[in-house]
Amino acid sequence: MNLDAGRLLAGLGTGLCGGVLSGLFGVGGGIVMVPLLAVVLGLDQHRAQGATLAAMLLPTGLPAVVQYHRRGIHTSLRLVGVLVLAFLFGIYGGARVANHIPSEPLRWGYVAFLVLLAVLAHVRQEPAPVDRNLVPLELSRGLWRAGLPIGLLAGVVSGLTGLGGAVVVIPLLAWRFRMTQHEAQLTSLAMLLPPIGLPGVYVYAKAQGGLPWMVIVGVAFGFAAGALAGARVATRMRGAKLKQIYAGIVLLMALLVALRGR
Repeated sequence: MNLDAGRLLAGLGTGLCGGVLSGLFGVGGGIVMVPLLAVVLGLDQHRAQGATLAAMLLPTGLPAVVQYHRRGIHTSLRLVGVLVLAFLFGIYGGARVANHIPSEPLRWGYVAFLVLLAVLAHVRQEPAPVDRNLVPLELSRGLWRAGLPIGLLAGVVSGLTGLGGAVVVIPLLAWRFRMTQHEAQLTSLAMLLPPIGLPGVYVYAKAQGGLPWMVIVGVAFGFAAGALAGARVATRMRGAKLKQIYAGIVLLMALLVALRGR
């Protein structure tokens, strides 16, 4: 097997893992893909984060979005548009900052952020179940006032860490708009349909002298397949159970990144 084929297969496997995670929890998959790209392919922190963002340029979350809709879970396209608009500005700034941070401090900052995410996911309370036939999702009040800062913050976090921003979007949507876990996850996945990571990818590719595009192609195709499988499982699970599994996986990835430097 030649080097390119090996990197393509490694990318497929990494993308599949990230896609399953994305479909299950609505995140961009970077929580798994950044550590795996670093460990399996030996990419440094900057290139692993840049490659993860680049793999998300294609509408890889579409199969998962369709699956959520088939299960009767819906969101607001207006809200998605507001979040995406703010995200584009945030990811550019976050990526610029990340590429001025040396690889080792960036890696340990990434570990600390994952640990914080796991703790917050564990303690966050799941909103009470809501019958949307009786209580429609109301987003008109605060759509711009809350949507813009949430999208901007998500973009900054995505640019800094390569995580996709869903780690910010999902809990804040659940808190501010009283969305259920599944509704917030669908909204986050819908944000991945346009190429929202493009500004960040541009910054990473320019700063790092290019990105491993063969790996990225494998990641993108693996992610699409994994996202569909994850979404099928997620729509049949309770939100509280999803939250517990998510916290455990995030802690495992933090440990993996921490041990990589030993």
